[in-house]
Amino acid sequence: MVKALFLIMLTLALVKSQDTEETITYTQCTDGYEWDPIRQQCKDIDECDIVPDACKGGMKCVNHYGGYLCLPKTAQIIVNNEQPQQETPSAEGAGAATNAAVTSSTGTGGVAASGMAASGAVPGGGFVASAAAEVQTGRNNFVIRRNPADPQRIPSNPSHRIQCATGYEQSEHNVCQDIDECTAGTHNCRADQVCINLRGSFTCQCPPGYQKRGEQCVDINECDASNQCAQQCYNILGSFICQCNQGYELSSDRLNCEDIDECRTSSYLCQYQCVNEPGKFSCMCPQGYQVVRSRTCQDINECETTNECREDEMCWNYHGGFRCYPRNPCQDPYILTSENRCVCPVSNALCRELPQSIVYKYMSIRSDRSVPSDIFQIQATTIYPNTINTFRIKSGNENREFYLRQTSPVSAMLVLVKSLSGPREYIVDLEMLTVNSMGTFRTSSVLRLTIIVGPFSF
Repeated sequence: MVKALFLIMLTLALVKSQDTEETITYTQCTDGYEWDPIRQQCKDIDECDIVPDACKGGMKCVNHYGGYLCLPKTAQIIVNNEQPQQETPSAEGAGAATNAAVTSSTGTGGVAASGMAASGAVPGGGFVASAAAEVQTGRNNFVIRRNPADPQRIPSNPSHRIQCATGYEQSEHNVCQDIDECTAGTHNCRADQVCINLRGSFTCQCPPGYQKRGEQCVDINECDASNQCAQQCYNILGSFICQCNQGYELSSDRLNCEDIDECRTSSYLCQYQCVNEPGKFSCMCPQGYQVVRSRTCQDINECETTNECREDEMCWNYHGGFRCYPRNPCQDPYILTSENRCVCPVSNALCRELPQSIVYKYMSIRSDRSVPSDIFQIQATTIYPNTINTFRIKSGNENREFYLRQTSPVSAMLVLVKSLSGPREYIVDLEMLTVNSMGTFRTSSVLRLTIIVGPFSF
């Protein structure tokens, strides 16, 4: 009798269990939770991990049961794993509450606020989850205290067909999982847009450097909207680049421009002196010279412009300056016969031992001229028959800077054999001695050459 009664009770228990399982047709977690096939229960979704840029303005994201919070970077989080305050099952499910307290340092004052998090009901079974948060002022860092809510309860046997919300589909483990519309290609984003997958949905965004105007993504004209370039801005697809004017180069931040010191890049930009200027350079020349073709120096002929020579003086220009010489350079017993030519009269007894004539000539050479170098030619103006002419440097060559080379019976060439540095003046007497073949006639003439060496090599 007892054995029969036990069999009847076991059969009723099995029937009741089957009836209970058959009433379950689908399972679904509320917003902020997802099904855990391993633990066979709903688990909290970490929105801070999956939502791109969940918090803005330098705030940090803190995951919360069924949602998340955005708090300052200095917030301090203290988790209190206490049991939920109350759990009351009902026909539709039971509720679980989670509380969080936040305190922030705002000086002596502050604000306080409270609110309820989103809640939802599981159709056909489950729980309703809710969360309350309170914000109050304090003296120290932000503090969060929260009590985790019980995960949503679902039937232990998910073998039956489940019904998933829009944006979700049934997986091989018989749970609802998110549909990645971007990967599946089921989104409706335009070709110029980027598809971003979300939980249960998707969104269409414009790529970096573009902005949405209506339904289209158009390139931002950064050079007009927010020109950050110091000088020149060029818009390119999705971005912009900065360039500098001539004489400038981009700095390390790729926005500002720095002046290029051209004078440091090369020592051959200017013939004399390079002067750096903002965005450019200029060349300067010493006194007595002027800039030509922007970089080279040319001698100024002061004798054609302005000079201080008297009326009885003649102006002689040389490289870098000028000199004033007497218009009549003759000294007794010589007399002036033509320009710069002095003759000693034969009738004057003093002239018997002196050169018959002295001719004054002037020339200018640049400093540090290369040697050897032919610089001046002397030639007889009167040729006598049956005579022999010889040439020599009579004076002014004490340091052997010059050499006189005879080039023909009536001419010779003055050669510079040592480099000269100026400014300096040399007076060299070049003598031509003439004798007849019989040795009965002898005469001489002198060319007094004034050589002015300029102060520079140009």
